[in-house]
Amino acid sequence: MSKVRIFALGGLDEDGKNMYAVEVDDDIFLIDCGMKYPGSDQLGIEMIIPDFQYLTEHQNKIRGLFLTHGHDDVMGAVPHLLRQVNIPIYTAPLTARLLERRLRKEGIKDYTIHRIHRSGSFKLGTVKIRTFGTTQSIADGFGVAISTPDGYVVYTSEFIVDYDTKNEAFDFNIADITELSSKGILALMTESVGSTRGGHSAPNHRITEQIAPYIEDARDRVVITAYSQNLYRIIEIIELAVRYNRKVMIYDEELRALMQDMATLGYYRIPAGLEIAPQNYDNAMDNVIVIIAGNGQTIFRKVHKIATREDETIQLRDTDTVIICSPAVPGTERDESAMEDDLYKETSRVFAIDSRRTFSMHASIEDLKMMLYLMKPKYYVPVKGEYRQLISNANIALDMGIPASSIIVMDNGQIAVISDGRLERQFESIKVEDVLVDGKDNLDAAGMILKDREILSTDGVIIVGVVVNHATKEVIGGPDVQSRGVIYLKDADYIIKEIGDILENAIEEAVRSHQYDNMACRAEARERISRYVMKETGKRPMILPAIVEINVGI
Repeated sequence: MSKVRIFALGGLDEDGKNMYAVEVDDDIFLIDCGMKYPGSDQLGIEMIIPDFQYLTEHQNKIRGLFLTHGHDDVMGAVPHLLRQVNIPIYTAPLTARLLERRLRKEGIKDYTIHRIHRSGSFKLGTVKIRTFGTTQSIADGFGVAISTPDGYVVYTSEFIVDYDTKNEAFDFNIADITELSSKGILALMTESVGSTRGGHSAPNHRITEQIAPYIEDARDRVVITAYSQNLYRIIEIIELAVRYNRKVMIYDEELRALMQDMATLGYYRIPAGLEIAPQNYDNAMDNVIVIIAGNGQTIFRKVHKIATREDETIQLRDTDTVIICSPAVPGTERDESAMEDDLYKETSRVFAIDSRRTFSMHASIEDLKMMLYLMKPKYYVPVKGEYRQLISNANIALDMGIPASSIIVMDNGQIAVISDGRLERQFESIKVEDVLVDGKDNLDAAGMILKDREILSTDGVIIVGVVVNHATKEVIGGPDVQSRGVIYLKDADYIIKEIGDILENAIEEAVRSHQYDNMACRAEARERISRYVMKETGKRPMILPAIVEINVGI
């Protein structure tokens, strides 16, 4: 009896944090391990990553992690995973280089990365693995197929169908997909991000024809913002620099390292003599395209620093032509809006690519239809996208003749179980939560720390402290009351005095009843002060009572 279990630890009903698992009997195969950016209400959070608890509990069954490409939403959480579970990683050469740099930066030394071909086959234990190249915004992207006794489980990763791709590192291997389908596809997992867009993504994913007129009309310097991991778009910009006989200065260390990787691997090389190194760049240069790159929020903050004249290398001029080729991604909308506003203050020639004309490199409706037509899966599993996008993807499959009973739309943690080739009607589930990362530390998923930060940002904080004799519990110092973001102290002397009195009274009452305990006393005072401040001010600030006990010499 064969049993296949398919589930997601992240990536369903959300944009980012992609991580999927395929269990074939007692073997677990992981696909991607990404992060997503926090929302504007998630104060002080750097990123959100999947919950790895299930993996730590079953790490002896994990055979490997496949990283299908080098974007943060599919590999950004790998350092956090490796700190908990040391498992082998299988990925293509460019992604391996990106990951190795990230792991070195994070101080992680104990890891194993196997470089594999974008289109090839090998075995992990007794399970056959097939890979096939896909066209996406970064080179070396691939999909993965995992064999089971009842057919392959296929994960397409991101893809578009583009017949005009000249670079092999970006090509879409239709021959492999067609050959795979002849072996039988048990389940097909396809991305859903672009499932609400009609037609094919190609050629609308290209920006060349849209931004070329801006560069042609520019009298002086051209400044372009772009995501460093969108190599397809970066190469378009470099080729435009060649067309219009302009030099290029890449203002991002990560992107320069990426382009060096591309050259080393033989994927793409910037023409000799075209690039100006940042240390050789002079802000007075005119016949140059400056590419300001970064990832997520970093690019918008970098441009903000330039626009406010705080950057040492680049200062914007009135004659500059600025082209924004880095549209906001979920979680960065506010930063993108602020960046664009800053740019208009420095130069009048600011242009942004039209998102209605320029598609992200995700499969649109006709791309998804082609994949379905070629694969002919028994079961169809929409993944990678918000819920409306998952449903749109499911509807595409319905239109292609796949019965509703064979389309599996899940939430993170839900498990589709296929026994002997048949989907069980009863879904299993595991507990998964968002894991919030603040710097290098994982915070609680329940959000208590976030709640504290929200209170601090909206209602402020009151700190009240006293010093007591350790032996007698008599108050010998204070009370001292400090307020931040709640009330103006000079206008509220009576409130400040009453807050101090409340803490003193709580201590005295506890001592008289012989029930004094430092922590319990602080909790009681906190509750009383909170009620009083709410009555007087209408606010619920964070209340932090402090009772310092000292030994008093005789």
